[in-house]
Amino acid sequence: MMMGFGFIGMLAMLIFWILIIVGAVWLLKSIFPGVIVSDSRDDKRSMNAREILDHRYARGEITREQFIGMIEDLESTGK
Repeated sequence: MMMGFGFIGMLAMLIFWILIIVGAVWLLKSIFPGVIVSDSRDDKRSMNAREILDHRYARGEITREQFIGMIEDLESTGK
């Protein structure tokens, strides 16, 4: 007699699991605010090669010598 609840039972179980998932997502977003959000500046416009290079240097991804060399390469190619 497992079919006693029928369609209503299945619908209730589906709603229950949807609420559990939505609640878990809400809880994670409130515990870790801003982790899932992307940088909106980069989404609104595309950066040119010099701006990308400036950002990489500012974040410390490349050294000063690499930065200067890459700037010279960009200027020699006209970008």
